[in-house]
Amino acid sequence: MSALTVKSQHNALLHISFSTMQITRYACAVLLILSSITMVFIELFRIDDVPDGLIFYIAQAFLLAGSIFGLDYYIKKITEMTTTKPTHHG
Repeated sequence: MSALTVKSQHNALLHISFSTMQITRYACAVLLILSSITMVFIELFRIDDVPDGLIFYIAQAFLLAGSIFGLDYYIKKITEMTTTKPTHHG
């Protein structure tokens, strides 16, 4: 097997794993948000109150989900800024 073939296979695996990693992160964030909303509705209908532990869970879930979406957006913007070359008008 030539070095070029090995490198192209390695690049393909990196692309697949990166895509899988993104899907996994987004799925985790969405599931956290949905689970916290679902638990709030269950507790509101069951005991007509939201316990302190559930409020803490909701805060942590939204914090993690926000950081997942925000970090990805920040990295994308930084990458765009570093790859585009500024034009100088003089």
